[in-house]
Amino acid sequence: MAGSAGKKKTAAQLVEDEEYQLRHERVAGIDVAKAKGDVCVRLPPAPGRVRRQSRVWEVPATVPEIAALAGELLGDGVELVSMESTGDYWRVWYYVLEAAGLKVQLVSSSQTRQLKGRPKTDRKDAQWIARLTETGMLRPSFVPPAEIRELRDWTRARLHLVHDRTAEWQRLEKLLEGALVKLSSVVSALAGNKTARKIVEALIEGERDPQKLAGLALGPLRGKRRELAAALEGAVFGAHHARLARMHLDRIDALDRHVKALDDEIAACLEAIPGAWGVTGDGVPSPDPGQGAPVLAAAERLAEIPGMSLPAAMAVIAETGLDMSRSRPPRTWCPGPGSRPRRGSPGPGPASRARARATPTCAATAPGPPTAPRRRTRSSAHGCGGCRRGSAAPGPGAPSAARSWSSCGTC
Repeated sequence: MAGSAGKKKTAAQLVEDEEYQLRHERVAGIDVAKAKGDVCVRLPPAPGRVRRQSRVWEVPATVPEIAALAGELLGDGVELVSMESTGDYWRVWYYVLEAAGLKVQLVSSSQTRQLKGRPKTDRKDAQWIARLTETGMLRPSFVPPAEIRELRDWTRARLHLVHDRTAEWQRLEKLLEGALVKLSSVVSALAGNKTARKIVEALIEGERDPQKLAGLALGPLRGKRRELAAALEGAVFGAHHARLARMHLDRIDALDRHVKALDDEIAACLEAIPGAWGVTGDGVPSPDPGQGAPVLAAAERLAEIPGMSLPAAMAVIAETGLDMSRSRPPRTWCPGPGSRPRRGSPGPGPASRARARATPTCAATAPGPPTAPRRRTRSSAHGCGGCRRGSAAPGPGAPSAARSWSSCGTC
């Protein structure tokens, strides 16, 4: 009782609930389908009325009809248009309305679910989306701009072709196994292996001698000629196997050409996006990739992350719309938790300690120069575990540039 009596009573605080207040006076909600869309427009009440006006009608999913709808919505002074992300059917609605000058937001279906017990129809869905829009209860999804959408089309097409190429190599391997050719038991992977390609080409041409086929080995596989000959012994590679193998190799070659062409298109598309030009070597955003200091392209900087290849970095930019010109490039990538230095790498000598003092600030842990001493911690605040080097702030008598924060690969 004594402890409870000693507690101070806090006065009640009035908190305004803005969750369900009217945020937008003029809104529109669209329930998208494949061939049509139900549109609901919510407007302020008419003179002398209290309730808001609501109009619902059906619009065919064609560009001329949607363009006419955009003009009508602009005439009504609609401030915000919301639509549910239904497959790919939302694209024509979003692109046309956005090009007309309307503010459009794409929302997830999990946020626009109808209340239980209410009838579920397209018209009711459009009305519900409009009501949620006017109260500001919908969170828009990310829709990239036009140049990023073009880049995304290129990178996704490349991904599909790479998958098709991998499938062709797998079909070829199954065909060889059916012909009792155990080539994949000796060669680590058929794809991209010059020795495997020469042996399969020789089999297609009619060569059946295991010793001669094993003599085609190149590079490190020259020391495995005996294993290659044993893997090719007893093969029953017939004429139909040769024809099917030729079909697979021709498709693989065609896919290789298409992938290379897509790589050129992706590179050209990235050059046309200013946000992907990156920054100069001094950390200053470059206005022109052909002028000034050497430019570290955004994809090249992302590819410096361990485990990240250049095509994967391009796909990351396409999927996220990442603008790398807004972030400062780290000069060193510190390893994550549990990683070990490479064999033969020098230890933390004077030179490495000097580089640690010169590394830029890690944006995730210290947005600005520290103003007060910090305790030395074993892991960073954002959980990567890599920002450990130089994690202590300078002491009272130390110069301001004596220690700094090192940068991690995720910052």
